[in-house]
Amino acid sequence: MRRAQITRQTAETDISVEIDLDGTGTYDNSTGIGFFDHMLDQLSRHSLIDMTVRCKGDLHIDDHHSVEDVGIALGQALAQALGDKTGIRRYGECVLPMDDAQVACALDLSGRPYLICTLDMPTAKIGTFDTELVREFFQALSTHGAITLHIDQRHGINSHHIAEAAFKAVARALRMAIETDPRKADAIPSTKGSL
Repeated sequence: MRRAQITRQTAETDISVEIDLDGTGTYDNSTGIGFFDHMLDQLSRHSLIDMTVRCKGDLHIDDHHSVEDVGIALGQALAQALGDKTGIRRYGECVLPMDDAQVACALDLSGRPYLICTLDMPTAKIGTFDTELVREFFQALSTHGAITLHIDQRHGINSHHIAEAAFKAVARALRMAIETDPRKADAIPSTKGSL
């Protein structure tokens, strides 16, 4: 089916996530955090993963719990939708330019979470959004999606452009990795026989 639905409720957040890996990039995301919704929309559109995210969080404190917990739920949804990963390409990469910014992403749907993230935002905020939360989101996605995820900033002087280039690069790399490999559609992409 390559679809998943996750709900996550804590004292800090109430989240539901639905994804379809074989979608067209249709999205409907609402977290109460405008810039973050914009980034989730980019993640969906450029990965071609249909995505619906709802989050009610303790925004009266700050955005941290909401952003991190959405990353957790999306990672769990990806892992569930991929199942045993039969037939996927497994690896993905993208070097993405956005005006002054250029961000490279390489990822492996290996089952082994690891994050390298060299994003260096020149400002602490994008509007009201804390730029340090970009890394927090990707850490949660990597950990709970069991993804080896490398995000490397090559250039950038505008925080919005850097963050958006990162989300789009991850999206394009995910698109590549989750696609079915027509030459090995019935095999798990590992010499171990499992991921």
